[in-house]
Amino acid sequence: MICVSIGRTRQKMMVAEHLALKQQGAELIELRLDWLQGTPDLAMLLNDRPTATVLTIRRLQDRGKWRGTEAERQNLLRAAIVAGVEYIDLEDDIAGKIPRYGKTKRIVSHHNFDETPDNLEEIHQRMAGLDHDIVKIVTMANSMSDCVRMLKLVSEAKVPTVGFCMGEFGTITRILCGKYGAPFTYASFSSEREMAPGQISFQQMKKLYRYDQINSKTKVFAVVGDPIGHSLSPLIHNSSFIHEKQDAVYVALRIPAKGLRRAINDLQLLEIKGYSVTIPHKEEAVKCANYSDDAVKQCGAANTLYQDDRNAWFATNTDFEAALNSIRSGLSENGLDGSDILNGKRVLLLGAGGVARGITYGLIKSGAIVTITNRTKTKAEELAKHFGCQFVSWENRGADFYDILVNCTPVGMYPNMDETPFPSHWLRDNMLVFDTIYKPESTLLIKQGKERGCKTVSGLEMFVLQAAAQYQCFTNQTAPVEFMREVVRTAISPAKTVDKLL
Repeated sequence: MICVSIGRTRQKMMVAEHLALKQQGAELIELRLDWLQGTPDLAMLLNDRPTATVLTIRRLQDRGKWRGTEAERQNLLRAAIVAGVEYIDLEDDIAGKIPRYGKTKRIVSHHNFDETPDNLEEIHQRMAGLDHDIVKIVTMANSMSDCVRMLKLVSEAKVPTVGFCMGEFGTITRILCGKYGAPFTYASFSSEREMAPGQISFQQMKKLYRYDQINSKTKVFAVVGDPIGHSLSPLIHNSSFIHEKQDAVYVALRIPAKGLRRAINDLQLLEIKGYSVTIPHKEEAVKCANYSDDAVKQCGAANTLYQDDRNAWFATNTDFEAALNSIRSGLSENGLDGSDILNGKRVLLLGAGGVARGITYGLIKSGAIVTITNRTKTKAEELAKHFGCQFVSWENRGADFYDILVNCTPVGMYPNMDETPFPSHWLRDNMLVFDTIYKPESTLLIKQGKERGCKTVSGLEMFVLQAAAQYQCFTNQTAPVEFMREVVRTAISPAKTVDKLL
């Protein structure tokens, strides 16, 4: 079950949103009375309430907005219990001061907005000794290990426990806590109305992640990277799972640079079956696998890790074939003639990270003549030496003529959409400009390429094709490619009517 939090300054709006959420399928609503500007009218808020309700009045010290006295706050909590509200939220330090009465269930809560403390289990054990119906423990996650410790706590708890972590690291716990036994999780009214760090909207939780359908047998997959908030991978994969009726869920995990192996080791307890790997982990991902295919061995980068029935990890790279097919389609409007259209083409490749490695491998294998450039000179030189191709300094990247320009850097990616890795005056008529960035689809580089009369290919097609290949690795089934393409195009369009596809 999903508990949706409502915090408004006016009671009429709180009542209206409660009714609206009921109409959207919500079953449990948290009314945050500390958000109200005036004195709360419990009769107005609770009489004829459309769903079961949790009543909460959070203090300033707990990052709430209550500005009355503590005596007034506790009197309101007692009054709500007398009024018969289904649940009352009581901080662990005051639970003993509010007596049990009637049928109201008691959520005894503890929040830590700074960290997930080492003595998490001790805190939970102490709370389990209080007069509770549900123990709620919420902490700030600063690493994946914090998330794993929290979900382990929930799974091993002898009493009903709602436990999850806040912050970008903690998102996975909000989605998966029910899988490990939590009675419910919390969500916001909308994506613009986050009431706690990392909170997910009710519609996303219900439609995209299908929280209420997640169970102990649901398979878990994830995308790992840093940054990760912009990623459309959860959308394309979860939408595909829904479309194909797969009992699986896909989450986004923020993992800082050089932390992938440790994170995957920590996450073993959660039995995640596969990872999509993005910046900056594609090279480190190779070291996380028991087996790697030839492409990974040659280019030294993987964008996919998946597990077989024997729990062995395999590394593959679905980037380069997706990129090559995208470039080929841009070069040949009338289709391919059997020979590789890339053979002999001169390519300038911007970047020297994991994406660049995979695409360079594919281009050279297809007979292209590749030149590498990168803002960090040593990385470009190392990559060029690895593949036996040419190198040019970043400052001189526009000095020569090329048939194809490929951007593998994050320059121009959301939210820095006013940047370009290649000044427009260096672009040449009829060259193909391929930007691997897919958000936005029309980057400044792509726009400038069109203005100069270049052929252009956005990163959207590459993103869809590599995701489709990953889907097949994860599920051992053919991916719904056309559906995936429609989902992504809808998501990045101004209308953003993705909900209609779910």
